[in-house]
Amino acid sequence: AVETLENADFIAAEDTRVSMKLLNHFGVKKPLISYHEHNHVTAGQSVLNRLLAGESCALMTDAGTPAISDPGEDLVRLCHERNIPVTVVPGPCAAVTALALSGMPAGRFTFEGFLSVTKRVRREHLLSLQKEPRTMIFYEAPHKLPATLRDMLEVFGDRELALVRELTKLHEEVIRTTLALAAERFATEAPRGEFVVIVGGAPHKEQAAFTAEQAAALARDYVAEGMSASAAAKAAAAETDVKKSEIYRLLVEE
Repeated sequence: AVETLENADFIAAEDTRVSMKLLNHFGVKKPLISYHEHNHVTAGQSVLNRLLAGESCALMTDAGTPAISDPGEDLVRLCHERNIPVTVVPGPCAAVTALALSGMPAGRFTFEGFLSVTKRVRREHLLSLQKEPRTMIFYEAPHKLPATLRDMLEVFGDRELALVRELTKLHEEVIRTTLALAAERFATEAPRGEFVVIVGGAPHKEQAAFTAEQAAALARDYVAEGMSASAAAKAAAAETDVKKSEIYRLLVEE
């Protein structure tokens, strides 16, 4: 990472003041430009023009990985569209780091980023995930966390939950709980720090139980194949968990 910063012609930084602390620590002296959510369209075009002129640029964010929940993805896309080579220096990513730390199922997961501040849009997003079986990862700001937890509880029902806050910082914490308990806790307690919210996927639904009528229909198929009513009822009972006597009664009545 230091070698990349030293070799770049200039650096595009989310917050030049924050990035300068790191650059000063390593003695890296490079021109800095500001590139963030509020200026990425104009700043991105400026970066692109310089890249097309033959310069090289290093993209930095204040935390996490550039382009993940970050306007850097637009700059990367523009570079690919113009055949400008792009490479990455692997670094911290809150979503994956939090998942590894949480102990939640990590074999399959979906990263959903930040939810909208608008209640309607936030609920629509959550409703689209109601049947999602994979572990779900969200980013959330502390002032929005209570409302988000309430909406999640209402849409998902009570689920296993991990709240991971202040990753890699002094007050790093993992709270393993449930949506119901977390919603109750943060209804009165003010959350502190940036959160990664990890929610268990929709539970696997067991196959619906057979009704007595369905079990009797199965037994009738066995009778049609030559079984006696008693043997058919016994076989159907073994497959459906409906009592043999109930199946036999329906067969006899018919």
